Amino acid sequence: MIDNIVRQSRMITIHGPGAMLDLPEYSVIVSGLRDWSFLRREKIDEPRLAAKLRRLLDVPTLELYTPPRHEENAARPAPVGVRIFPTWFIVKDAKPSPGNPQWRRRRLVRWSHLEGRRFRGDDGKRKPVVPVRFVCGCRRGHIDDLNWRAFVHQGGKTCVRPLWIEERGTSGDIADTFGVCDCGAEQSLRTAAAFETGALGRCRGRRPWIGQYAAEACDEPSRLLVRTASNAYFPQTMSVISLPESDAGLAAKVSRHYERLKAADDLGVLANFRMIPELAAAFAGIADTDTIAEYRLQKSGGASADAPVKVAEFEILNKGGACIGEDDPRSRFHAETLPRAAWSPGNDPLFAMVDKLALVHRLREVVSLLGFTRFEAFSPDKNGELDLDVTRATLAETITWLPAVENRGEGVFVSFKPGAIERWLARPGVRARGRKIEAGWRTWAKERNRPEDGFPGLPYVLLHSLSHMLMTSIALECGYPVGSLRERVYADGSGYGILIYTASADSDGTLGGLVEAGRRFMEHLRRALDGNLLCSNDPVCAEHAPDAAYESRQLQGAACHGCLLIAETSCEQRNDFLDRALVVPTVSVEDAAFFDAAGLGP
Repeated sequence: MIDNIVRQSRMITIHGPGAMLDLPEYSVIVSGLRDWSFLRREKIDEPRLAAKLRRLLDVPTLELYTPPRHEENAARPAPVGVRIFPTWFIVKDAKPSPGNPQWRRRRLVRWSHLEGRRFRGDDGKRKPVVPVRFVCGCRRGHIDDLNWRAFVHQGGKTCVRPLWIEERGTSGDIADTFGVCDCGAEQSLRTAAAFETGALGRCRGRRPWIGQYAAEACDEPSRLLVRTASNAYFPQTMSVISLPESDAGLAAKVSRHYERLKAADDLGVLANFRMIPELAAAFAGIADTDTIAEYRLQKSGGASADAPVKVAEFEILNKGGACIGEDDPRSRFHAETLPRAAWSPGNDPLFAMVDKLALVHRLREVVSLLGFTRFEAFSPDKNGELDLDVTRATLAETITWLPAVENRGEGVFVSFKPGAIERWLARPGVRARGRKIEAGWRTWAKERNRPEDGFPGLPYVLLHSLSHMLMTSIALECGYPVGSLRERVYADGSGYGILIYTASADSDGTLGGLVEAGRRFMEHLRRALDGNLLCSNDPVCAEHAPDAAYESRQLQGAACHGCLLIAETSCEQRNDFLDRALVVPTVSVEDAAFFDAAGLGP
């Protein structure tokens, strides 16, 4: 059981069902939702997200709950179950190899061979063990113990003599790591790493987080997986910004009594349910038709349920009027649109393409985990939607609820005039640069068998790159480190904008520093642009070609750790789809920049 070691927010990211954790003496895999406590969780009300996840997973009903809380009560079990994984261990006691005294070998044993988490050796002494580093899995999220006997005796008859992990170098590299049997058979882990050779066979579809014998059909080849590697677990999450309700009071009441109203609507007898004192008091003075209309709105996910996630958010953020949402501490969303004179005095041509600037004083983000993959990550598309064709591992045999967290924060939103974007796209230099970036995308997609029509478009790359520049600049003054800032890039045909915001499970995300920085947004914009005219890694950074056959960074143009790359937790695309040359002139490309060089620099 996991007991008081993992924060709730991490249970929907790196430590969700199917993730491996290192404990002091062994390694475990987090169990599926069936083994999560029902007693210490809270329901999260976000109909728009619940409706989208319900359609994505094709389930009739779905609710969102927080991961169960830990309580300091020894009489109760830990809130989240885990299972021992892997079940192969290495004895810490090292011995010289008979083949070469400079090589070190350690005994390889199963969990069933241990006595009280120790292995009793031939000398009768109980020796400590550690989990083996290597397991096997596939891109669909399946994971299994590596069959060491079959692997070591590749192509020959297996035996039952002792197995060893032998290190024939000092670096720990897999090329110097061998599985060895006392019968003389041996195999290098490099052979297992090259999964194309079929050294590990086909995936058995094992799902140990669901149950010891849980499995499903799978046609993927088994791949070697280092247990602690970053590609061992890629959570698939979906997040939405809670939009202001037309009647927040009625919406809250309907959400609170949602299950009873569901029964009333199914039976068509809401009037009878008003005989329940609690419902009579809650909906006193509210017409039955209004109550049922609000219930059905929440059931369908809200008025914007069918709209892509970011399209619905952009419509709210970019709407006119000085105030968006309620200026109430209990409200989920409140923003103010600043008049143009407040942020763009004079006629500075540098800011002519900016359309609106809004300060988001209060926002609520709900993030839910719905599955995971291994080896390859799949991020939401430019509209915040997840790909229906991705085969993700499930969190439980039957899904009726999903873990989610709600984060509260503040932010700054800026939108750009569509005409300015369209004129920029029509320029010859932009089209030429775009062909190089799209060629890099096609190469990347072909290598991973991804559809080539998934490119988000040049406007997205432009705004995504600008967002990283702005976050780096704003973090210098707003009081939040850049790793605490997050982004949402809106680059659909309906509009273009950037939301930079904080999101925290407590009040740390609403300290006011980001809103105050937003009042000086144009200062930050100018500083961000000026600071990226030259990168500390130029000319190498500026001359990087995403379409070059010898390059491995096909999804990045002029971008590196000296300019655009930030913490992946802050980026919605894992630092992909970035190119400084689309934003400002560089030493290599001068004719593709959205912001003209005439207004930049000293």
